[in-house]
Amino acid sequence: MTAVRSPLATGSDEVAALLLDLERPCWIVRSQGRVAATSDPAVAAQGQILSAVSPLPPEQLGDSGFRAAHGVRAAYAAGAMANGIASPALVVAMAEAGYLASYGAAGVTPAVVDAALAELSRRLVGKPFACNLIHSPSEPALERAIVDACLRHEVRCVEASAFMDLTAEVVRYRAAGLVPDRYGGIEIRNRLIAKVSRTEVAELFLRPAPERLLRQLVADGRLRADQAELAAQVPMADDITAEADSGGHTDRRPLTVLLPGLRATRDRVAGSVPAAASVRIGAAGGIGTPDAAAAAFAMGAAYIVTGSINQSAREAAQCEATKQLLATADFADCVMAPSSDMFEMGVQVQVLRRGTLFATRAQRLYELYRAHDGIDALPARVRADLESTLFRRPLEAVWDDCVAFFTERDPAQLVSAERDPKARMALIFRWYLGLSSGWSIRGEAERVADYQIWCGPAMGAFNTWVAGSHLAAPGNRSVAEIADQMMTGAAYLTRIAQLRAAGVRLPAAVASYRPRPPERR
Repeated sequence: MTAVRSPLATGSDEVAALLLDLERPCWIVRSQGRVAATSDPAVAAQGQILSAVSPLPPEQLGDSGFRAAHGVRAAYAAGAMANGIASPALVVAMAEAGYLASYGAAGVTPAVVDAALAELSRRLVGKPFACNLIHSPSEPALERAIVDACLRHEVRCVEASAFMDLTAEVVRYRAAGLVPDRYGGIEIRNRLIAKVSRTEVAELFLRPAPERLLRQLVADGRLRADQAELAAQVPMADDITAEADSGGHTDRRPLTVLLPGLRATRDRVAGSVPAAASVRIGAAGGIGTPDAAAAAFAMGAAYIVTGSINQSAREAAQCEATKQLLATADFADCVMAPSSDMFEMGVQVQVLRRGTLFATRAQRLYELYRAHDGIDALPARVRADLESTLFRRPLEAVWDDCVAFFTERDPAQLVSAERDPKARMALIFRWYLGLSSGWSIRGEAERVADYQIWCGPAMGAFNTWVAGSHLAAPGNRSVAEIADQMMTGAAYLTRIAQLRAAGVRLPAAVASYRPRPPERR
């Protein structure tokens, strides 16, 4: 005789399975002197109902407006990882699974960016994807080249990052996609997601483009007068991502402080700019587990963005050795180091410390830059040590490489360096900082000690969470499954939180979510 399964679940595994059935409600009842769970309304009606949770598919988390605007099935995005680490393959994998991802254009030569966007536009017709536009105060030509490529290939979403002020190029991208709609309003074809960590920067994106920049663009013939008129009526961004303690460029802000602060800033600005009320505020930085994702949604995040945890995925453009380092990282294995693109300003990025000496060596270069007026002012023994350890070649040869690189990328940098020995020293030092991430991406074995691996503490949290599961091995990590597991777990834990708030005490085995193979979810 076949055993008949009880309609009331009392064991931890049975209760967890009911709560993980996110498409169905779940009742907690007292029946026959014991507390149990059921998803059968008829069975629930026969006992004393203590609490209940409604269905909560992962697609319901966050703001439905984000899903509608970007054409995605869930309020989850894979943020840009520079130097193409967020590769076309990663963006395609996410888009085909119904998620938004941003191509990591920062640090990539304009020709490669153009080719990548051409490929993405061709492969992802009608599907969501974005391109990163990083603020490059020392290389304005690079910003212009990325915007040119986005407009040329009709990329309809840009993730703007590291901006400290608005520039003509980010304004040009936004304004070029504005047209009157049939109802007398404004249709926004070029969507902008601004990733910020300061309220004063968020306010720039909550307001319309500054008149001075619009006038400049019209005067230069790079924007039509009617586009400038429309741009003066809409906020610069559709979405603003609160970037907390993340990998790469970061102010290491606590998300629990930053996210409410940006929401409050949005509501304040909406008092004088009513259109700002529609700008959605999302969360990024430190989101490496479903618990963190659920917490972000509970704080009111319209969407979440992951970054560091995607670097170890199969589709990320990192070598296998680097992915192994990332997969063994603990949450405390991160450190701040000088940034390549904003080196002279003292801006830092968060990188992986375990398995590499990059942070220590990069900091030494910055200290030398601060202490000396140029390469020729370096003590002979210091110069010899740099040439033998960090650069592994004469500094004159490094300078030749810099000339070749910036001739293609931004010739204005060379003009400044010819006049100012300190500017020349900065370009030479940036040679090491710039190439170190490439050594990691390509897996140059003789340069392992110099790998620059952008990473935040979320990576360590993710590794702890997946330990002992099929996702522990980097080879099993696909970016779309990471997204699925994160969102499924966040929905499950949200239901757990709802029951806890109603006074239901749950066993520890039920109150946590572990990665499950896809066929078991």
